[in-house]
Amino acid sequence: MITFDPLWKTMKKKNVSQYKLVKEYGFSFGQLDRFRKNANVNLLTIDTLCRILDCDISDVVEYKKD
Repeated sequence: MITFDPLWKTMKKKNVSQYKLVKEYGFSFGQLDRFRKNANVNLLTIDTLCRILDCDISDVVEYKKD
């Protein structure tokens, strides 16, 4: 299962709030909701987050075996 649990830790570490993602970087609340629900997110969105947070994909996404 794909999970975005690392994203929230990375955002806190980098001092980037959800509000900042929406207001300064143009993310929608719907996109953030998909991350919260571990729903489908496209790679362009993940790439954008990695650039904003200056991090690796493993700091945003994690794969957990069943």
